[in-house]
Amino acid sequence: MNKTNQESYSAYAVMENHLHWIAVGPQLGKRVGEFKSFTATAIVKELQRQHSKTLLQELKHFKLRHRTDQTHQFWQEGSHPQIIESDEVMWQKIEYIHNNPLRRGYVDDPLAWRYSSARNYASQHGLIDVCTDWR
Repeated sequence: MNKTNQESYSAYAVMENHLHWIAVGPQLGKRVGEFKSFTATAIVKELQRQHSKTLLQELKHFKLRHRTDQTHQFWQEGSHPQIIESDEVMWQKIEYIHNNPLRRGYVDDPLAWRYSSARNYASQHGLIDVCTDWR
């Protein structure tokens, strides 16, 4: 698989309690941390705006004690990066990601899950642009 010097996203699926994401780029660990920080802050602010007290209390309850720089815990700490070293493995990962909503029983067709890159790979408009020509 070709590696590029620019950051790009090749596949994703946002689920109700986790995210699958294939990305390439320099300082990827740092970028994942920035993504998690940005999205957690934005989501907590939106929950506060909507006065979602119960969910905010849960996020506050699950905050890790050693995290003194935040009042809520949205994302689980850490990530599970895996190097994808062949086109075959890349396709397996993409298929796994796109079929996740189907396996969970949320849709009958991966293309019906709006919050994934499955539509991009079917030459349809997706919510986020992804690099489908990563070979």
